[in-house]
Amino acid sequence: MAHKPQIKIPATYMRGGTSKGVFFRLQDLPETAQTPGAARDALLMRVIGSPDPYGKQIDGMGGATSSTSKTVIVAKSNRPGHDVDYLFGQVSIDKAFVDWSGNCGNLSAAVGPFAISAGLVDAGRIPRDGVATVRIWQANIGKTIIGHVPMTDGAVQETGDFELDGVTFPAAEVQLEFMDPAAEEEGAGGSMFPTGNLVDDLDVPGVGTLKATMINAGIPTIFVNAQAIGYTGTELQDAINSDEKALAMFETIRAHGALRMGLIKHLDEIATRQHTPKIAFVAKPADYVASSGKRVGAGDVDLLVRAMSMGKLHHAMMGTAAVAIGTAAAISGTLVNLAAGGGEREAVRFGHPSGTLRVGAQASQKDGEWTVTKAVMSRSARVLMEGSVRVPQEG
Repeated sequence: MAHKPQIKIPATYMRGGTSKGVFFRLQDLPETAQTPGAARDALLMRVIGSPDPYGKQIDGMGGATSSTSKTVIVAKSNRPGHDVDYLFGQVSIDKAFVDWSGNCGNLSAAVGPFAISAGLVDAGRIPRDGVATVRIWQANIGKTIIGHVPMTDGAVQETGDFELDGVTFPAAEVQLEFMDPAAEEEGAGGSMFPTGNLVDDLDVPGVGTLKATMINAGIPTIFVNAQAIGYTGTELQDAINSDEKALAMFETIRAHGALRMGLIKHLDEIATRQHTPKIAFVAKPADYVASSGKRVGAGDVDLLVRAMSMGKLHHAMMGTAAVAIGTAAAISGTLVNLAAGGGEREAVRFGHPSGTLRVGAQASQKDGEWTVTKAVMSRSARVLMEGSVRVPQEG
């Protein structure tokens, strides 16, 4: 029996924020994978090493966590006022599907650097030294992201002294502006608060009635109070990810929240929507020791936030969830705002399992509807490896 050789696809393995992913230029993908569909999904799953019943992704580029099971496709944009189109695929670890329902805020920081290095940004827009402004169309959610990428001697600057909790080594700072970040999710009517309320009573069978802020900003997110579900907001990953009962509770809350937000029509649909919505719990400031051993004092933060991603407590904070946190904190009366002490604010620093993060947002209300012009935060990014990924040919 003849065996076909593997195919080689040009790719770049990058860290963006506290995530890692495999980046492709659209034009480099096999022709069958250049358009959305089963062939593209199958290819990306094979690249990452999914589905893997062992949950390790040994036979692929994935790292067996939600933060490292990611793919990105970038292309030159035909959209006026934009340089590139960016599509994000969250690959399930143990199931055969790719979730295209949302963005990855962390990997958004790597899109500008990748696009410049891959020749997808017009040379006239790139300074030899200084900061390049890359206008990114986030195709998953139909939003604009502005990436500010440092340049040195005509190349993307990757090294620097910017430190990001959750990332071991310092690097160059990449500032991101998420423009008009309220997510226009199907079924949610494009409203930042799809239920029409800043706080709802969410009935969750087996859990109880929880106060919840459900917001579409950055990524659809359900916020609940830590105390209401038996937590303090100082928890690290092991306290939750080793507790099957807790994980099941969070998924139940997430499913009922998604139903109330209009993101799903039936509870069983949540199984095919692992990436969105996110669920997070908030608490007032308290002292704790981060996963690195760093001490975080109550005076260092405005509030504490812990967030679930792909069924597990995230080791730091998803970038898109940080946008949701910043947006909700800017709106007086949400659970996030109340945990931060209430009142009006344009920036918030929150504690997460790996340390702290600051995010800014400007919110305003008009005709009863809340809007946010942009949310701003800083991340870092760098190339880890570049060349080609290899995957077995189908058939």
